[in-house]
Amino acid sequence: MSGRGPEKGQPLMRDATKLRDMSAFAGMTFRDVLVASFNDGFMEEQGQDAGAGLCVARIDTPLEAMVAVADDKALHVLEFLDRRLFGAQMEAVAKATGQRFAIAENALTRQIRTELDAYFRGETAAFDTPLAFHGTPFVQAVWQGLLAVPAGETRSYGALSRDLNNPKAVRAVAQANGANRLAVIVPCHRIIGADGSLTGYGGGLWRKRWLLDHEARHFGNRLI
Repeated sequence: MSGRGPEKGQPLMRDATKLRDMSAFAGMTFRDVLVASFNDGFMEEQGQDAGAGLCVARIDTPLEAMVAVADDKALHVLEFLDRRLFGAQMEAVAKATGQRFAIAENALTRQIRTELDAYFRGETAAFDTPLAFHGTPFVQAVWQGLLAVPAGETRSYGALSRDLNNPKAVRAVAQANGANRLAVIVPCHRIIGADGSLTGYGGGLWRKRWLLDHEARHFGNRLI
């Protein structure tokens, strides 16, 4: 599949892996979709000023809608809106920060939108937006390990475990990989099976294929 995305009018082929059925949200506003995605009490009322809270912004990409969540210090979430675990991920961040969500833009949501645009144009795979990790020390170590995998390359779960000096933790590494809340930036899509298979991806295998092909085309050679 080309790393440049589909031609106009040609839909991308989709796998149903780990994605939720978005048809129930047809005709709803972005805010209503968010409210329906998690329990009551996590969204500010309409018209409220986000202040230093968690600003939520929709970012349209060649791989459909993503959601960025940032306060004035760091990006906490960058995820595909149709991911099955989207609501649970958002709630976990709200609980970890003690903050509520408000649909708003701030300097960091604008920064990550600009950086994603450059990434999808094939200009750069570097992201400078500051990140906030919420997880155990082990999980955070896995995410840091993912950041060390260059664009255009892949690693197996076993290789990543060895990179972390914990070769027996393959299953735990895979679970931490799946818990990543910062899609594309923290490149869990670059981790594959030992046999070269793509294996699971929270955003759907069709997106994983697209991202790897895009990075192979623009940023290096895919090692699978």
